[in-house]
Amino acid sequence: MTALLYALGIVFMLAVVGLSIGLHELGHLVPAKRFGVKVTHFMIGFGPTLISFKRGETRYGIKLLPLGGFIAMPGMYPPKQAVHARAEELRGVESAHDIVEADAQRRAVEGVCGQQGAGRKRVFEQSAEDAREFSNRGIAPGEEGRTFYALSVPKRLAVMFGGPAVNLVLGIVFLGIVLMGIGVPGLSTQLSGVVECAVDAETAQKRGPDAECQPGDTPAPAKAAGLKPGDTITAVAGTRVDTWEQVQKIIADSAGRTVTVAYERGGGEHTVQVPIIETERAVYDDDGKQKFTADGKPETATVGFLGVSPQKKHYPLSPAQFPAEAGKALGQTFAALATLPVKLVQIGNVALGGAERDPNGPMGMVGVGRVAGEIVSADAFAVVDKVQLGLSLAASLNLFLFAFNMVPLLPLDGGHIAVALYEGARRRINLSRGRGLIGPFDTAKLLPLTYGVVGILLCMTALLVYVDIVKPVRLFG
Repeated sequence: MTALLYALGIVFMLAVVGLSIGLHELGHLVPAKRFGVKVTHFMIGFGPTLISFKRGETRYGIKLLPLGGFIAMPGMYPPKQAVHARAEELRGVESAHDIVEADAQRRAVEGVCGQQGAGRKRVFEQSAEDAREFSNRGIAPGEEGRTFYALSVPKRLAVMFGGPAVNLVLGIVFLGIVLMGIGVPGLSTQLSGVVECAVDAETAQKRGPDAECQPGDTPAPAKAAGLKPGDTITAVAGTRVDTWEQVQKIIADSAGRTVTVAYERGGGEHTVQVPIIETERAVYDDDGKQKFTADGKPETATVGFLGVSPQKKHYPLSPAQFPAEAGKALGQTFAALATLPVKLVQIGNVALGGAERDPNGPMGMVGVGRVAGEIVSADAFAVVDKVQLGLSLAASLNLFLFAFNMVPLLPLDGGHIAVALYEGARRRINLSRGRGLIGPFDTAKLLPLTYGVVGILLCMTALLVYVDIVKPVRLFG
């Protein structure tokens, strides 16, 4: 049964990844088709194609490796003739579409088919020409206006931002279900257990959680006062309490005193006088780390002891509270992305140098799948906790996809957005100076950068897969 649940967790995460990637690409596809761009391929994943089918002019499919996806739009690398069009050649042209039409007419007159002068070309020049040829091979004569580069800058921005925007929305929706639907986990004032006897922490640890009281043990105050599991504490020492933290503070400050405890049981209100006994407890700082004295001994403090434990409960956030939490989660995502290079160096030390892996560090798809499997198969989590943790993983994944794709480097969406913004600014400057429109920016010039980014992404993926297999993050042991 555990193995089945583990596999179910992995399948769940694969489904979330596939859904996130598919909807991301759909966020590109819908505006592209709406603006008349010819989309030839819509693919989820990379590598060999597992299944595919064609609808209209677009082939849809799923590939072997669920590491991303793409839609193929002719004109991602504009033809050289359009790129080099001068203002005087485009006099009277008022839009990007007109630039394309003017270029097509000129090539028809001149008999230009994209071929350059004879002679040996440099490797990069040949690579750029190959990229242009590959990018535009799906365009038939007369379809030049249906290319990506023929779109106006606002339309290009809409196409490229559509994908990350979908991930942002998905992340917020998943987060909303987690925080407003299920709620933030916390401790309630309803009792889950009542301690039988009051013994020091060392003795209790030696006896174990199910040990019975021994002759001579002092009954715990709550037990002696008649409190039972299921009771809900409503007030302590005359102070109304709504959270377990309030109960803890009042009890801790009441050592050696007798206080009134009000509670609900079976729909009725009850009160009881409880003598709070003194006990020594370790002292912790605001970060949860234990404090020590100058001579290295654990620092302790005398606090009150009641002898009860609370039940866990989920507290849903209100719609008014949610925007701040969503903004906080998004800010944490961008902060994590900013530290990713440093984290990857640490991952490299884990892989090559034997360093300990940070459980809060980056994970690849293998690691995420493993964690999802452990969550679903773990007996330590209730069903609602498993659902919440699974949806939290889905929210984090989509927020990261949004942030990562907004990085202004090709071939990421943010790189295409940056190019479109640059081209728009360049056109405005030329128009303001009376020079007229010029051709689109030559994105082929950025191929070396693109290849570098792709290489880094491949290395990062391989490194994370290796570490996730050899030194995985484990939730339990």
